[in-house]
Amino acid sequence: MSTGTAVAGAGRPAPAGPGTISGAPRRSIASRAVSRVGGGFVQMLLLVIAVVWLVPTLGLFVASLRSQQNDNATGWWHIFTAPSQLTFKAYSDLLAKPDFVASFWNTVLIAVPATLLVVAIASLAGYAFAWLEFPGRDWLFLLVVALLVVPVQVGLIPVSKLYGALGIFGTIPSVVLFHVAFGLPFAIFLLRNFFAGIPRDLLEAARMDGGKEWTIFIKVIFPLGGPAIASLAIFQFLWVWNDMLVSLVFANTNSQPMTKWLQSQMRQFTGNIDVLAPGAFLSLIVPLIVFFAFQRYFVQGVLAGSVK
Repeated sequence: MSTGTAVAGAGRPAPAGPGTISGAPRRSIASRAVSRVGGGFVQMLLLVIAVVWLVPTLGLFVASLRSQQNDNATGWWHIFTAPSQLTFKAYSDLLAKPDFVASFWNTVLIAVPATLLVVAIASLAGYAFAWLEFPGRDWLFLLVVALLVVPVQVGLIPVSKLYGALGIFGTIPSVVLFHVAFGLPFAIFLLRNFFAGIPRDLLEAARMDGGKEWTIFIKVIFPLGGPAIASLAIFQFLWVWNDMLVSLVFANTNSQPMTKWLQSQMRQFTGNIDVLAPGAFLSLIVPLIVFFAFQRYFVQGVLAGSVK
């Protein structure tokens, strides 16, 4: 009888003592409220914010497809009631301007080399700071980190004097070199932190197999650092493509990018919307293509390079 009673009572939970906590911990009112609204409500809020951010872009695109008379008379939203106003004449007229086409290719000749040089130099420097032992390595890396706080405006006047002495002021290489110099500190910082998170065993195994440092960098570090390198390339390309301050200082009429050309087309008392709207949208579409092409690497690379 006692045995059966003991067996029957074995599955019962023991009563909680005076100092024990039974069941799940009590949640605060704020945490319960966040859990209830953190699903569909937050998603709808983010969707509304995304739509609000996209409205100016949509308005710019619609304005570029309307004539200047229609843009001056009514707002772009009237296109929904008068779709016959859409025309590509502004784009055809803009692409027929030799100076705009030259500014577009100048932008490409500035942005692409500035991005590739920063990625190449920062990848090698990041690998050296992360995995190579040499005298003064940590102090040099601290110097690189300190250069992150140096604003671009500080270097405009002294670099201008240097370019004037070298005879390259107003040329495309001068703009590229300036972007490379001021883009390297952040690039080295990002890639060094990412490369430092790569397991040491992979590098030791490659060295045991007879791999040299250059071989390890090309076949191990560079493929594994793809997310960080891609996100760095996006950062650098967007910064250089959309820059106007550096081009205003260092580029002349023959080397000016699209941003400087569009700024020169602004009139004092009229909008000149037939030139600015299609030109601004064409300058916008290229960075969007680059971003969406590498977006799968973007978040992973940025987070890995910032927290490791």
